[in-house]
Amino acid sequence: MFARSHSPHRTLAGRTESVHESIVYIVDDDEPTRRSLSALFRSVGLRAETFGSASEFLSFSKPEIPSCLILDVRLPHESGLELQQQLVKRGLSTSIIFISGHGDIPMTVQAMKAGALDFLAKPFRDQDILDAVASALRHDAERLSNERSMADLRYRYDSMNAKERAVMGYVVAGLMNKQIAAEMNLSEITIKTHRAHAMKKMASRTLAEFVRIGEILGIEPDRQFLSKRD
Repeated sequence: MFARSHSPHRTLAGRTESVHESIVYIVDDDEPTRRSLSALFRSVGLRAETFGSASEFLSFSKPEIPSCLILDVRLPHESGLELQQQLVKRGLSTSIIFISGHGDIPMTVQAMKAGALDFLAKPFRDQDILDAVASALRHDAERLSNERSMADLRYRYDSMNAKERAVMGYVVAGLMNKQIAAEMNLSEITIKTHRAHAMKKMASRTLAEFVRIGEILGIEPDRQFLSKRD
């Protein structure tokens, strides 16, 4: 299993989210290891769910909260590395910490290249796994926050009409209201109105923020217009 630390456990310092809003998944075919890790995480207030195989984990309904996956490399039927590949193919994102009593350098490199955050060789100290989990949960919380922010921006962008989107594209390209008006065959006052509406829908307080949001969303200028300017 893993080595016990002789010093008392430190708390998961630096975490900003509530422990009740995080979860640690443990996938290991060794039942004593699952029980020991589960007890360790619960001792510091973390929710833990255990699984004996990759298929058990894949069939579990996972809530949209910060999480991390403690994954043994060697599992029955499907290895931990194969499970990692399955998660990538399915578009299921979570922070992965591999554990193994038989890990080697090529295996570690493969896991890290595929997106794993850490690789711990058994036996490891309690505090080592607690520190790794704290880092993984912070990483996953940031990922979820970014995904939700992007989804909100996309929702706001989709709420705009075609002319407001066109105006936003030209603004992101650096065009002035007068130039946009000429391209869209509209008055400059109308362009200003469309831009104001677009900025309001995107919750942009300044033009710079409006442009930055457009860049984040990957809004591209009208290619036909650009070709006319060349």
